[in-house]
Amino acid sequence: MPNDWSIEGAYDKANLTARGGGYLPSGIGWYRKSFSLDENLSGKKISIEFDGVMANSDVWINGFHLGKRPYGYISFNYDLSKHLNFGKGKTNIIAVKADNTVQPASRYYTGAGIYRHVRLVATDPIHIDNWGVFITTPEASAQKATVKVQTAVSNESTKAAQITVETSVLDGTGKVVKIVQSKQSIAANQSIKLDQSIELSNPKLWNVETPNLYQTLTKVIMGGKVIDDQLNSFGIRTFKFDAATGFWLNGKNFKLKGACLHHDGGAVGAAVPLSVWEFRLKKLQEAGVNAIRTAHNPVAPEFLDLCDQMGFLVMDETFDTWTSAKNNGEKGYNRFWKEWWERDTRDMVLRDRNHPSIVIYSVGNEIHDNLDNPEGFKKYKDQQDLVHQLDPSRPVTMALFRPANSKVYTNGFAETMDVVGQNYRENELVALHNQKPNLKVIGTENRLAPNYQWSGIV
Repeated sequence: MPNDWSIEGAYDKANLTARGGGYLPSGIGWYRKSFSLDENLSGKKISIEFDGVMANSDVWINGFHLGKRPYGYISFNYDLSKHLNFGKGKTNIIAVKADNTVQPASRYYTGAGIYRHVRLVATDPIHIDNWGVFITTPEASAQKATVKVQTAVSNESTKAAQITVETSVLDGTGKVVKIVQSKQSIAANQSIKLDQSIELSNPKLWNVETPNLYQTLTKVIMGGKVIDDQLNSFGIRTFKFDAATGFWLNGKNFKLKGACLHHDGGAVGAAVPLSVWEFRLKKLQEAGVNAIRTAHNPVAPEFLDLCDQMGFLVMDETFDTWTSAKNNGEKGYNRFWKEWWERDTRDMVLRDRNHPSIVIYSVGNEIHDNLDNPEGFKKYKDQQDLVHQLDPSRPVTMALFRPANSKVYTNGFAETMDVVGQNYRENELVALHNQKPNLKVIGTENRLAPNYQWSGIV
Protein backbone atom coordinates (compact mmCIF):
# COMPACT_ATOMS: atom_id res chain seq x y z
CA MET A 1 0.00 0.00 0.00
CA PRO A 2 -0.61 2.35 -1.64
CA ASN A 3 -1.38 0.33 -4.76
CA ASP A 4 -2.75 1.16 -8.21
CA TRP A 5 -3.42 -2.21 -9.79
CA SER A 6 -4.70 -0.81 -13.09
CA ILE A 7 -1.34 0.67 -14.13
CA GLU A 8 0.22 -2.79 -13.77
CA GLY A 9 -2.15 -4.24 -16.37
CA ALA A 10 -1.87 -4.59 -20.12
CA TYR A 11 -2.73 -1.76 -22.51
CA ASP A 12 -5.51 -2.94 -24.82
CA LYS A 13 -7.84 -0.92 -27.05
CA ALA A 14 -10.58 -3.38 -26.13
CA ASN A 15 -10.43 -2.35 -22.44
CA LEU A 16 -13.61 -0.58 -21.39
CA THR A 17 -11.80 2.36 -19.79
CA ALA A 18 -11.11 3.54 -23.36
CA ARG A 19 -8.96 6.59 -23.99
CA GLY A 20 -9.81 8.33 -20.70
CA GLY A 21 -8.44 5.37 -18.76
CA GLY A 22 -5.44 4.91 -21.02
CA TYR A 23 -6.93 1.65 -22.34
CA LEU A 24 -5.85 0.01 -19.08
CA PRO A 25 -7.95 -2.66 -17.33
CA SER A 26 -10.91 -2.07 -15.04
CA GLY A 27 -12.75 -4.41 -12.71
CA ILE A 28 -13.01 -5.29 -9.02
CA GLY A 29 -10.09 -5.26 -6.61
CA TRP A 30 -10.27 -6.94 -3.19
CA TYR A 31 -8.02 -6.14 -0.25
CA ARG A 32 -7.95 -8.01 3.05
CA LYS A 33 -5.88 -7.36 6.14
CA SER A 34 -5.85 -9.37 9.38
CA PHE A 35 -4.59 -7.78 12.59
CA SER A 36 -4.68 -8.19 16.35
CA LEU A 37 -5.31 -5.61 19.06
CA ASP A 38 -4.11 -5.65 22.67
CA GLU A 39 -6.75 -5.93 25.36
CA ASN A 40 -5.71 -2.53 26.73
CA LEU A 41 -7.12 -0.91 23.58
CA SER A 42 -10.65 -2.21 24.21
CA GLY A 43 -11.77 1.06 25.80
CA LYS A 44 -10.44 3.20 22.96
CA LYS A 45 -12.14 4.59 19.88
CA ILE A 46 -10.53 2.76 16.94
CA SER A 47 -10.92 4.26 13.47
CA ILE A 48 -9.58 3.56 10.02
CA GLU A 49 -8.71 6.45 7.71
CA PHE A 50 -8.44 6.16 3.93
CA ASP A 51 -6.88 8.99 1.90
CA GLY A 52 -8.54 7.61 -1.24
CA VAL A 53 -9.89 4.37 -2.73
CA MET A 54 -10.65 4.19 -6.47
CA ALA A 55 -13.57 3.69 -6.76
CA ASN A 56 -17.03 2.79 -5.42
CA SER A 57 -15.43 1.39 -2.29
CA ASP A 58 -17.14 -0.87 0.24
CA VAL A 59 -15.47 -1.60 3.58
CA TRP A 60 -16.18 -4.40 6.06
CA ILE A 61 -14.72 -5.17 9.49
CA ASN A 62 -15.22 -8.73 10.70
CA GLY A 63 -18.09 -9.12 8.26
CA PHE A 64 -19.87 -5.90 9.26
CA HIS A 65 -20.41 -3.46 6.38
CA LEU A 66 -19.10 -0.05 7.42
CA GLY A 67 -20.11 1.93 4.36
CA LYS A 68 -19.68 2.84 0.72
CA ARG A 69 -18.00 5.82 -0.92
CA PRO A 70 -18.45 6.16 -4.69
CA TYR A 71 -15.99 9.06 -5.19
CA GLY A 72 -12.52 7.62 -5.55
CA TYR A 73 -10.72 10.90 -4.85
CA ILE A 74 -12.22 11.64 -1.45
CA SER A 75 -10.68 10.91 1.96
CA PHE A 76 -12.92 9.19 4.50
CA ASN A 77 -12.91 7.25 7.75
CA TYR A 78 -14.95 4.70 9.69
CA ASP A 79 -15.34 3.93 13.38
CA LEU A 80 -14.47 0.27 13.97
CA SER A 81 -14.82 0.24 17.75
CA LYS A 82 -18.05 -1.75 18.17
CA HIS A 83 -17.01 -4.52 15.79
CA LEU A 84 -13.50 -5.43 16.96
CA ASN A 85 -11.99 -8.34 18.84
CA PHE A 86 -9.39 -7.57 21.50
CA GLY A 87 -6.86 -9.73 23.27
CA LYS A 88 -4.31 -12.44 22.67
CA GLY A 89 -5.16 -14.95 19.97
CA LYS A 90 -8.08 -12.91 18.62
CA THR A 91 -7.89 -11.54 15.10
CA ASN A 92 -9.77 -8.97 13.05
CA ILE A 93 -10.21 -8.90 9.30
CA ILE A 94 -10.83 -5.73 7.37
CA ALA A 95 -11.93 -6.12 3.77
CA VAL A 96 -12.11 -3.45 1.08
CA LYS A 97 -13.76 -3.80 -2.31
CA ALA A 98 -12.88 -1.27 -5.01
CA ASP A 99 -15.13 -1.52 -8.04
CA ASN A 100 -14.59 0.36 -11.29
CA THR A 101 -16.24 -2.14 -13.61
CA VAL A 102 -18.74 0.41 -14.94
CA GLN A 103 -16.93 2.24 -17.75
CA PRO A 104 -16.10 4.70 -19.21
CA ALA A 105 -16.03 6.45 -15.84
CA SER A 106 -13.57 9.29 -16.46
CA ARG A 107 -12.14 11.50 -19.17
CA TYR A 108 -8.67 11.07 -17.63
CA TYR A 109 -6.76 8.35 -15.82
CA THR A 110 -8.07 7.48 -12.35
CA GLY A 111 -6.13 4.39 -11.31
CA ALA A 112 -7.74 1.58 -9.33
CA GLY A 113 -7.66 0.25 -5.78
CA ILE A 114 -6.31 1.58 -2.49
CA TYR A 115 -3.96 3.99 -4.20
CA ARG A 116 -3.48 6.38 -1.27
CA HIS A 117 -2.39 5.92 2.34
CA VAL A 118 -4.37 4.13 5.06
CA ARG A 119 -4.07 4.55 8.85
CA LEU A 120 -5.48 2.77 11.90
CA VAL A 121 -6.03 5.34 14.67
CA ALA A 122 -6.75 4.82 18.37
CA THR A 123 -8.03 7.68 20.54
CA ASP A 124 -9.72 8.18 23.87
CA PRO A 125 -13.55 8.27 23.85
CA ILE A 126 -13.08 11.99 24.58
CA HIS A 127 -11.08 13.16 21.60
CA ILE A 128 -10.41 15.82 18.99
CA ASP A 129 -12.54 15.17 15.92
CA ASN A 130 -10.95 14.00 12.71
CA TRP A 131 -10.06 17.24 10.85
CA GLY A 132 -11.38 18.94 13.98
CA VAL A 133 -8.77 21.71 14.32
CA PHE A 134 -9.33 24.77 12.11
CA ILE A 135 -6.60 27.43 11.99
CA THR A 136 -6.87 30.87 10.39
CA THR A 137 -4.70 33.99 10.46
CA PRO A 138 -7.11 36.91 9.92
CA GLU A 139 -4.40 39.44 10.82
CA ALA A 140 -0.82 38.96 9.68
CA SER A 141 2.09 41.32 9.25
CA ALA A 142 5.81 41.19 9.88
CA GLN A 143 5.18 42.85 13.25
CA LYS A 144 2.15 40.96 14.58
CA ALA A 145 -0.21 38.11 13.79
CA THR A 146 -3.50 36.86 15.18
CA VAL A 147 -3.92 33.10 14.99
CA LYS A 148 -7.46 31.82 15.45
CA VAL A 149 -7.81 28.16 16.43
CA GLN A 150 -11.14 26.36 16.61
CA THR A 151 -11.07 22.85 18.06
CA ALA A 152 -13.93 20.36 17.81
CA VAL A 153 -14.00 17.84 20.66
CA SER A 154 -16.39 14.92 21.05
CA ASN A 155 -17.27 13.02 24.21
CA GLU A 156 -18.33 9.51 23.22
CA SER A 157 -18.24 8.27 26.81
CA THR A 158 -21.22 7.80 29.13
CA LYS A 159 -20.16 10.53 31.57
CA ALA A 160 -19.81 14.30 31.45
CA ALA A 161 -16.25 15.57 31.73
CA GLN A 162 -14.32 18.71 32.62
CA ILE A 163 -11.52 19.15 30.12
CA THR A 164 -8.76 21.61 29.30
CA VAL A 165 -7.89 22.27 25.67
CA GLU A 166 -4.28 23.43 25.40
CA THR A 167 -2.90 24.81 22.16
CA SER A 168 0.82 25.37 21.67
CA VAL A 169 2.20 27.22 18.66
CA LEU A 170 5.53 25.86 17.40
CA ASP A 171 7.80 27.67 14.96
CA GLY A 172 9.69 26.08 12.07
CA THR A 173 12.40 24.75 14.38
CA GLY A 174 9.88 23.08 16.70
CA LYS A 175 10.29 25.71 19.43
CA VAL A 176 7.14 26.55 21.40
CA VAL A 177 6.43 30.27 20.97
CA LYS A 178 3.00 30.53 22.68
CA ILE A 179 0.67 28.39 24.79
CA VAL A 180 -2.99 29.03 25.58
CA GLN A 181 -5.42 26.98 27.65
CA SER A 182 -9.21 26.92 27.83
CA LYS A 183 -11.36 24.95 30.30
CA GLN A 184 -14.66 23.51 29.17
CA SER A 185 -17.26 21.03 30.40
CA ILE A 186 -18.57 18.55 27.87
CA ALA A 187 -21.65 16.38 28.37
CA ALA A 188 -21.77 12.68 27.59
CA ASN A 189 -22.37 11.91 23.91
CA GLN A 190 -22.01 15.56 22.99
CA SER A 191 -19.58 17.61 20.88
CA ILE A 192 -18.29 21.12 21.37
CA LYS A 193 -16.32 23.69 19.38
CA LEU A 194 -13.88 25.78 21.36
CA ASP A 195 -12.37 29.01 19.97
CA GLN A 196 -8.96 30.36 20.96
CA SER A 197 -7.16 33.50 19.79
CA ILE A 198 -3.37 33.68 19.93
CA GLU A 199 -1.27 36.80 19.40
CA LEU A 200 2.25 36.38 17.99
CA SER A 201 4.95 39.06 17.72
CA ASN A 202 7.30 39.31 14.74
CA PRO A 203 5.99 36.21 12.95
CA LYS A 204 7.66 34.71 9.91
CA LEU A 205 5.13 35.03 7.12
CA TRP A 206 4.26 32.33 4.61
CA ASN A 207 4.75 33.40 0.99
CA VAL A 208 5.89 31.94 -2.32
CA GLU A 209 9.52 32.95 -1.79
CA THR A 210 9.87 31.91 1.86
CA PRO A 211 7.08 29.47 2.75
CA ASN A 212 7.55 29.57 6.52
CA LEU A 213 5.43 27.06 8.39
CA TYR A 214 4.24 26.86 11.98
CA GLN A 215 2.44 24.06 13.82
CA THR A 216 -0.21 23.86 16.49
CA LEU A 217 -0.04 21.08 19.05
CA THR A 218 -3.54 20.72 20.47
CA LYS A 219 -3.98 18.67 23.64
CA VAL A 220 -7.09 17.54 25.48
CA ILE A 221 -6.29 17.27 29.19
CA MET A 222 -8.49 15.65 31.84
CA GLY A 223 -7.48 15.18 35.44
CA GLY A 224 -3.98 16.41 34.68
CA LYS A 225 -3.49 13.73 31.99
CA VAL A 226 -3.24 14.27 28.24
CA ILE A 227 -5.93 12.01 26.75
CA ASP A 228 -5.63 13.15 23.12
CA ASP A 229 -3.45 15.41 21.00
CA GLN A 230 -3.20 16.50 17.38
CA LEU A 231 -0.45 18.25 15.42
CA ASN A 232 -1.40 20.55 12.52
CA SER A 233 0.71 22.68 10.20
CA PHE A 234 -0.27 26.17 9.10
CA GLY A 235 1.19 29.32 7.61
CA ILE A 236 0.76 32.93 8.67
CA ARG A 237 -0.42 35.01 5.73
CA THR A 238 -3.21 37.20 4.43
CA PHE A 239 -4.48 37.32 0.87
CA LYS A 240 -7.24 38.80 -1.22
CA PHE A 241 -8.62 38.87 -4.75
CA ASP A 242 -9.29 42.39 -6.01
CA ALA A 243 -11.40 43.18 -9.06
CA ALA A 244 -9.14 45.97 -10.30
CA THR A 245 -5.67 44.72 -9.41
CA GLY A 246 -5.91 40.93 -9.05
CA PHE A 247 -4.30 38.79 -6.40
CA TRP A 248 -2.54 40.02 -3.26
CA LEU A 249 -0.50 38.03 -0.75
CA ASN A 250 0.76 39.74 2.42
CA GLY A 251 0.24 43.14 0.81
CA LYS A 252 2.11 42.21 -2.38
CA ASN A 253 0.32 42.24 -5.74
CA PHE A 254 1.41 39.73 -8.39
CA LYS A 255 0.05 37.39 -11.08
CA LEU A 256 -0.82 33.77 -10.51
CA LYS A 257 1.24 31.82 -13.04
CA GLY A 258 -0.50 28.52 -12.84
CA ALA A 259 -0.58 24.96 -14.06
CA CYS A 260 -3.43 22.44 -13.95
CA LEU A 261 -2.21 19.12 -12.53
CA HIS A 262 -4.05 15.81 -12.51
CA HIS A 263 -3.57 13.43 -9.61
CA ASP A 264 -1.55 10.72 -11.39
CA GLY A 265 2.20 10.52 -11.87
CA GLY A 266 2.20 9.50 -15.50
CA ALA A 267 3.79 6.09 -16.00
CA VAL A 268 3.80 5.34 -12.26
CA GLY A 269 0.02 5.59 -12.17
CA ALA A 270 -2.17 6.98 -9.41
CA ALA A 271 -0.14 5.71 -6.42
CA VAL A 272 2.42 8.46 -6.78
CA PRO A 273 5.64 8.35 -4.71
CA LEU A 274 6.31 11.65 -3.00
CA SER A 275 9.67 11.95 -4.78
CA VAL A 276 7.83 12.10 -8.12
CA TRP A 277 5.79 15.08 -6.97
CA GLU A 278 8.89 16.76 -5.56
CA PHE A 279 10.64 16.38 -8.92
CA ARG A 280 7.68 17.65 -10.93
CA LEU A 281 6.99 20.62 -8.68
CA LYS A 282 10.65 21.66 -8.71
CA LYS A 283 10.61 21.58 -12.53
CA LEU A 284 7.45 23.68 -12.58
CA GLN A 285 9.03 26.23 -10.25
CA GLU A 286 12.06 26.41 -12.52
CA ALA A 287 9.67 27.22 -15.37
CA GLY A 288 8.17 30.10 -13.37
CA VAL A 289 5.01 28.43 -12.07
CA ASN A 290 3.77 29.72 -8.71
CA ALA A 291 0.23 28.28 -8.61
CA ILE A 292 -1.45 24.90 -9.05
CA ARG A 293 -5.01 23.99 -9.88
CA THR A 294 -5.92 20.48 -8.68
CA ALA A 295 -7.55 19.26 -11.87
CA HIS A 296 -10.29 18.30 -11.31
CA ASN A 297 -10.73 16.59 -7.97
CA PRO A 298 -9.38 16.35 -4.41
CA VAL A 299 -5.70 15.38 -4.35
CA ALA A 300 -3.62 13.35 -1.92
CA PRO A 301 -2.98 15.28 1.32
CA GLU A 302 0.79 14.91 0.95
CA PHE A 303 0.59 16.78 -2.37
CA LEU A 304 -0.86 19.77 -0.53
CA ASP A 305 1.82 19.40 2.16
CA LEU A 306 4.43 19.78 -0.57
CA CYS A 307 2.70 22.87 -1.94
CA ASP A 308 2.80 24.36 1.57
CA GLN A 309 6.48 23.55 1.94
CA MET A 310 7.52 24.73 -1.53
CA GLY A 311 5.47 27.92 -1.71
CA PHE A 312 2.85 27.14 -4.35
CA LEU A 313 -0.58 28.77 -4.32
CA VAL A 314 -3.43 26.30 -4.86
CA MET A 315 -6.91 26.27 -6.33
CA ASP A 316 -8.51 23.28 -4.57
CA GLU A 317 -11.14 21.69 -6.83
CA THR A 318 -13.97 19.27 -6.03
CA PHE A 319 -15.60 17.92 -9.21
CA ASP A 320 -15.25 17.50 -12.96
CA THR A 321 -18.99 16.83 -13.33
CA TRP A 322 -22.22 17.51 -11.53
CA THR A 323 -25.27 15.67 -12.94
CA SER A 324 -24.56 16.01 -16.67
CA ALA A 325 -22.20 13.49 -18.23
CA LYS A 326 -19.18 14.28 -20.38
CA ASN A 327 -17.84 12.51 -23.44
CA ASN A 328 -15.47 9.62 -22.69
CA GLY A 329 -16.63 9.59 -19.09
CA GLU A 330 -20.36 9.10 -19.41
CA LYS A 331 -20.61 6.67 -16.47
CA GLY A 332 -18.60 8.64 -13.95
CA TYR A 333 -19.35 10.75 -10.88
CA ASN A 334 -22.33 12.33 -12.63
CA ARG A 335 -24.25 9.21 -11.52
CA PHE A 336 -23.55 9.99 -7.86
CA TRP A 337 -23.25 13.79 -7.60
CA LYS A 338 -26.83 14.49 -6.51
CA GLU A 339 -26.60 12.13 -3.52
CA TRP A 340 -22.95 12.64 -2.59
CA TRP A 341 -21.83 16.19 -3.48
CA GLU A 342 -22.53 17.59 -0.01
CA ARG A 343 -20.72 14.84 1.88
CA ASP A 344 -17.74 14.88 -0.49
CA THR A 345 -17.44 18.66 -0.49
CA ARG A 346 -17.64 18.73 3.29
CA ASP A 347 -14.92 16.11 3.66
CA MET A 348 -12.56 17.84 1.24
CA VAL A 349 -12.90 21.29 2.80
CA LEU A 350 -12.58 20.02 6.37
CA ARG A 351 -9.48 18.04 5.42
CA ASP A 352 -7.77 20.81 3.43
CA ARG A 353 -8.65 24.11 5.12
CA ASN A 354 -5.46 24.44 7.21
CA HIS A 355 -3.15 24.45 4.19
CA PRO A 356 -1.70 27.96 3.68
CA SER A 357 -1.11 27.17 0.01
CA ILE A 358 -4.85 27.01 -0.70
CA VAL A 359 -6.24 30.45 -1.56
CA ILE A 360 -9.44 29.51 -3.41
CA TYR A 361 -11.82 26.59 -3.87
CA SER A 362 -13.38 25.51 -7.16
CA VAL A 363 -16.61 23.51 -7.16
CA GLY A 364 -16.57 22.45 -10.79
CA ASN A 365 -14.74 22.18 -14.07
CA GLU A 366 -16.54 22.95 -17.34
CA ILE A 367 -19.85 21.86 -15.85
CA HIS A 368 -22.40 20.87 -18.49
CA ASP A 369 -25.47 21.25 -16.26
CA ASN A 370 -27.86 24.00 -17.31
CA LEU A 371 -26.81 27.20 -15.53
CA ASP A 372 -29.55 29.29 -17.12
CA ASN A 373 -32.37 28.24 -14.84
CA PRO A 374 -33.19 28.40 -11.11
CA GLU A 375 -32.06 24.81 -10.57
CA GLY A 376 -28.61 25.56 -12.01
CA PHE A 377 -28.28 28.69 -9.88
CA LYS A 378 -29.24 26.67 -6.79
CA LYS A 379 -26.71 23.90 -7.50
CA TYR A 380 -23.89 26.41 -7.50
CA LYS A 381 -25.16 28.47 -4.58
CA ASP A 382 -25.65 25.41 -2.38
CA GLN A 383 -22.03 24.39 -2.92
CA GLN A 384 -20.63 27.89 -2.44
CA ASP A 385 -22.69 28.36 0.72
CA LEU A 386 -21.47 25.05 2.16
CA VAL A 387 -17.84 25.95 1.53
CA HIS A 388 -18.37 29.35 3.17
CA GLN A 389 -19.95 27.64 6.18
CA LEU A 390 -17.01 25.26 6.60
CA ASP A 391 -14.29 27.77 5.71
CA PRO A 392 -15.26 31.46 5.66
CA SER A 393 -11.64 32.46 5.00
CA ARG A 394 -11.48 31.62 1.29
CA PRO A 395 -13.49 32.49 -1.83
CA VAL A 396 -15.16 30.03 -4.20
CA THR A 397 -15.11 29.81 -7.97
CA MET A 398 -15.73 27.31 -10.75
CA ALA A 399 -14.27 26.92 -14.21
CA LEU A 400 -17.11 28.10 -16.46
CA PHE A 401 -17.67 26.44 -19.82
CA ARG A 402 -18.44 28.44 -22.98
CA PRO A 403 -20.13 31.37 -21.23
CA ALA A 404 -21.52 32.83 -24.44
CA ASN A 405 -23.51 29.62 -24.90
CA SER A 406 -24.43 29.04 -21.26
CA LYS A 407 -25.43 32.72 -20.85
CA VAL A 408 -23.77 32.94 -17.42
CA TYR A 409 -22.39 36.41 -18.18
CA THR A 410 -25.79 37.85 -19.05
CA ASN A 411 -28.28 36.00 -16.83
CA GLY A 412 -26.87 37.08 -13.46
CA PHE A 413 -25.06 33.83 -12.70
CA ALA A 414 -21.57 35.36 -12.72
CA GLU A 415 -22.66 37.93 -10.15
CA THR A 416 -23.37 35.13 -7.64
CA MET A 417 -19.74 33.91 -7.72
CA ASP A 418 -17.03 35.07 -5.34
CA VAL A 419 -14.53 34.96 -8.20
CA VAL A 420 -15.56 34.30 -11.81
CA GLY A 421 -13.47 31.50 -13.30
CA GLN A 422 -13.40 30.53 -16.97
CA ASN A 423 -11.61 28.00 -19.17
CA TYR A 424 -10.28 29.15 -22.55
CA ARG A 425 -12.14 31.69 -24.75
CA GLU A 426 -10.04 34.25 -22.93
CA ASN A 427 -11.45 37.12 -24.97
CA GLU A 428 -14.86 36.53 -23.38
CA LEU A 429 -13.38 36.74 -19.88
CA VAL A 430 -11.55 39.97 -20.78
CA ALA A 431 -14.75 41.36 -22.22
CA LEU A 432 -16.66 40.50 -19.05
CA HIS A 433 -14.07 42.29 -16.93
CA ASN A 434 -14.28 45.36 -19.15
CA GLN A 435 -18.09 45.35 -19.06
CA LYS A 436 -18.41 44.59 -15.36
CA PRO A 437 -15.22 45.88 -13.71
CA ASN A 438 -16.48 45.15 -10.19
CA LEU A 439 -16.39 41.40 -10.79
CA LYS A 440 -13.29 39.48 -9.71
CA VAL A 441 -12.16 37.16 -12.48
CA ILE A 442 -9.56 34.44 -12.94
CA GLY A 443 -8.41 32.42 -15.93
CA THR A 444 -8.76 28.84 -14.68
CA GLU A 445 -7.37 27.13 -17.77
CA ASN A 446 -5.81 29.09 -20.60
CA ARG A 447 -4.25 28.52 -24.00
CA LEU A 448 -0.51 28.71 -24.47
CA ALA A 449 -0.93 31.80 -26.60
CA PRO A 450 1.24 34.93 -26.33
CA ASN A 451 -1.64 37.16 -25.33
CA TYR A 452 -3.03 34.93 -22.61
CA GLN A 453 -0.30 32.65 -21.32
CA TRP A 454 -0.19 33.09 -17.54
CA SER A 455 -2.62 35.98 -17.78
CA GLY A 456 -3.68 35.02 -14.24
CA ILE A 457 -6.05 37.49 -12.66
CA VAL A 458 -7.27 39.87 -15.34
